[in-house]
Amino acid sequence: MEVVDQSVIPQQKSGFFARLKALPCKVKHNIIMVGKNIKKLGKDDPRRVIHSLKVGLALTLVSLFYYLKPLYDGFGMSGIWAVLTVVVVFEFSVGATLGKGINRACATLTAGALGVGALHLSSLFPKEEQPIILGSLVFVLAAATTFTRFFPKIKARYDYGLIIFILTFSMISISGYRVDKLLQMAHQRLSTILIGGATCIIVSICVCPVWAGQDLHNLTASNIDKLANYLEGFGDTYFQTAPEDKDCVNDIKNDKSFLQGYKSVLNSKANEESLANFARWEPGHGRFLFRHPWKQYLKIAALARQCAYLIEALNSQCSSDIQAPPDFTSLIQESCIKMSSETGKTLKSLATSIKAMKHPNSATEHVENSKTAAKDLKSALEAAAIEDLDLLAIISAATVASTLVEIVECVEKISDSVHELSQMAHFKKVEATVSPEKAPQMLLHRGTVKPVLLDGDTDDDHVVITVHDDIASDSPDKQNVKTPKTRVAPAVL
Repeated sequence: MEVVDQSVIPQQKSGFFARLKALPCKVKHNIIMVGKNIKKLGKDDPRRVIHSLKVGLALTLVSLFYYLKPLYDGFGMSGIWAVLTVVVVFEFSVGATLGKGINRACATLTAGALGVGALHLSSLFPKEEQPIILGSLVFVLAAATTFTRFFPKIKARYDYGLIIFILTFSMISISGYRVDKLLQMAHQRLSTILIGGATCIIVSICVCPVWAGQDLHNLTASNIDKLANYLEGFGDTYFQTAPEDKDCVNDIKNDKSFLQGYKSVLNSKANEESLANFARWEPGHGRFLFRHPWKQYLKIAALARQCAYLIEALNSQCSSDIQAPPDFTSLIQESCIKMSSETGKTLKSLATSIKAMKHPNSATEHVENSKTAAKDLKSALEAAAIEDLDLLAIISAATVASTLVEIVECVEKISDSVHELSQMAHFKKVEATVSPEKAPQMLLHRGTVKPVLLDGDTDDDHVVITVHDDIASDSPDKQNVKTPKTRVAPAVL
């Protein structure tokens, strides 16, 4: 017979009462944490809160089929299909809502017509053979439609419509065998589905619309900007060089979180393809006209991911314990820093041009500078006697240099793709301006340039030029020049 230790019973009771006493504090803590998570979720993207309110508004509108007696008398219990349509069709972005709404409407119309046709065809046969005819038609269409869903392009855009097609055709053809007044029932359900879909589309477009195309546009620019941030800071971080601002460099070395931003680019493919698919359903809006080249964004995104993979390989060398000899490091340092900096400036310029939808003219110069640095690196390596160095010691630094050369080529492809996008999407052209470095040394302003008199000179020995604004080139008042008698003394503005 088992003996129970009596000393354990008070401990169990005390533990139970302790947990019971701590229960209110635990519940309070959980409620506070849930509130913080809700606040953070809404603060990260306020559009989520607006979307929730939009769904509630759409459901309230279609529920009038039950609340208003005239509508209920006209549609009856079929009004529930409008509610179901809003629940399954209303998506976060306008493109996703339009895609689902159009897919559902077209699939319902097509499947409804075929279902009625199948019932009419079966009515031509004896009563005993009608189930066989209907069953055969359901089998053939369901199997063919399901197989069609495996095509990648069809699955990407019309998968939801194919599912609704199978469901609607099966419901009409099967239930029509036993249900009277099939046409009236089909008309009511089809009408409520179309009304529910139209309600979703109108609310989605008219009330604080969220455009998938705009999100794809911003995501592409943001990803390129993340790559630029890494490349701009890599050279100084890897070679431990410091610019003039010591405080800024210390902050960068202490906080290298900006070097990890590129990792989000590696996992953005699914999101980009989804946004591009939804964007193709959207009508022209804002700066994005009808038939905007959304596929070009996917091309740029693929190249950006390729660059991100190269940066991942580059980043892995930063943690290597193998230190290259100082002679070899000094040989490649200048070219590597320049390649890293110029490619970063190129991507930064491309990201800015995409955001502003302007031609990326300034990126071309940085691309050429990075290519020049790559050529200089190759020339320096060919001229140096690297066979005397330890290959195991220089392999890490050599890998960095080789990867940077590949990044230069990849960034050039990204630049070409962005230039193609700017032409296809008709980005604004930026007028060429004269940079301060290339500006002329002497600028003439409105007024008279007075010469500085040297010893023994008079006013008649100099050229006096008067510049006027808005005067025609052939006007005699544009320049008032006196012919010098002997020589011209230098004038100081």
